[in-house]
Amino acid sequence: MDGPVERASAARGYTACYGAAVVRRPPPGRLNMKQLEIEWRHLDQDGKTCDRCSDTGENVRRAIQSLADDLEALQWRVTFKETRLTEADIAESNQILLNGIPLDELLPNARISENCCASCGELLGAPTLCRTLEYQERTHEAIPVSLIREAAYQRIHQQNR
Repeated sequence: MDGPVERASAARGYTACYGAAVVRRPPPGRLNMKQLEIEWRHLDQDGKTCDRCSDTGENVRRAIQSLADDLEALQWRVTFKETRLTEADIAESNQILLNGIPLDELLPNARISENCCASCGELLGAPTLCRTLEYQERTHEAIPVSLIREAAYQRIHQQNR
């Protein structure tokens, strides 16, 4: 059948209509898009995380929103992955990976350090040292949107070579 309804549906990007289910065809050009996966790793203690990890997570979400349209024009799709860690993996908490590469490895002269995190201490019931990021003579307990964006563009540049 190739009547007016089928032609109009195809023009709108629909491949078929089965009862109430509509199967959508990917828009032209999106089939060959590269993917940038931004992974946020953080402590999860009974569904709660510390203040600095929570702030980093919020910043990751904001960075993804701001990157999505910019990167789509460059044929990149941004995805988000959240990895919840136990107390045993606290050294990996408050970490961001971009296609598997730690953010600190993508920013020139950045380094990981740690300091006491009162919020984690409350969650875990003991004094706890948590990951921080030192970059351009500043220590960041929560990773800011600007650094996430900078690392994202560095990773894309690396993968486009």
